[in-house]
Amino acid sequence: MPPVSVEQFVRAVDHTLLDPGAGERSVHALCDEASDRGFAAVCLLPWWVERARAALDDVAVCTVIGFPHGLETTRGKCEAARAAVALGADEIDVVMAWGALRDGDLEATRDDLIALVSAVHEEREQAMVKVIIEASQLNDNQIEVACGLVAESGAEFAKTSTGTAGGATVAVVELMRRVLPARVRIKASGGIRSAADAAAMLQAGAARLGTSSALAIVNELEANALAR
Repeated sequence: MPPVSVEQFVRAVDHTLLDPGAGERSVHALCDEASDRGFAAVCLLPWWVERARAALDDVAVCTVIGFPHGLETTRGKCEAARAAVALGADEIDVVMAWGALRDGDLEATRDDLIALVSAVHEEREQAMVKVIIEASQLNDNQIEVACGLVAESGAEFAKTSTGTAGGATVAVVELMRRVLPARVRIKASGGIRSAADAAAMLQAGAARLGTSSALAIVNELEANALAR
């Protein structure tokens, strides 16, 4: 497997902090690290969006909605997403109601996503939506169905996982890439802790990587480059 370069990694990574116990000092450190390294985005809980936006210029602010189960009401998710975008979020990672999908309630799952994507784009046309399908809780057929609903919703990304119920795998990313239209990109998230993990996910077809280990991976990549 060819190694990922530092430049490839930093352009792809969402530097992530979703620990509900993390405080303002940790959020400021996350933003400083992302700005210093030029990461694509920071991903944090909605409470911190406004402060992250104030701290960052050239790094996108991403937040999570319906996290981690996707079972808030559609109205509640839409209102939360609109509020986050109004406060400065550039990207919304929303959890699909995967339990409803697994139960066969595809129409409600689809309508929920379409409403959320529409709400985000109405608030700011350039804002992006990544739909978390929680692939570890679905079989391959259900993953294909979930990807079809993501594409139908108008979201820009399908995302593998919340990281709370199993992480990304190469096989899942490859499957998602096969069934998604080219315009829908993939974010792999959960369990990406090393340069090898990052390279495997990018090679499998991911365009973004969500990880709380971004700084450690950059340090590893830089050390590897010096050793070559």
